[in-house]
Amino acid sequence: MTKVAIFMGSKSDLDLVRPCAEVLKSLEIEHLMTITSAHRTPLRTKELVRDMEAKGCRIFICAAGMAAHLAGAVAAQTIKPVIGIPLAASSLNGWDALLATVQMPPGFPVGTVALDKAGARNAAWMAAQILALEDEALAAKIIKAREKMAKDVERAAQELKG
Repeated sequence: MTKVAIFMGSKSDLDLVRPCAEVLKSLEIEHLMTITSAHRTPLRTKELVRDMEAKGCRIFICAAGMAAHLAGAVAAQTIKPVIGIPLAASSLNGWDALLATVQMPPGFPVGTVALDKAGARNAAWMAAQILALEDEALAAKIIKAREKMAKDVERAAQELKG
């Protein structure tokens, strides 16, 4: 069962969004990543949401730049959690995408993370934490990953001491 759907607005977003899929894969969370546009393919977007829900999708992650309406368009079609990744795809360096993603009308929330690759990673971690509310094995994987992150920092500090 696909638990997480990752939508991006354009093929040019792939390099920025790929880290999201990598984190989900490392945690063994089934996911699907595809391209759909709130503006260019609104019917495809609506159909993808319905199809993914029918397949058991629990969380939607949407990455878009500029007007960044993809997460909002998905939130309008589902009551499942939607996480938005704003992308720096214009001369405004992502401010336009960030504001478009966080400024949702009441009742249609989009949990918004940081821009670009850091946001993509955190979107996956947030999705994992939501899923871990009902999955103790996944919660244990997240705890183990955090312990590794802490050890990596400690190791780097020791290496710096030389």
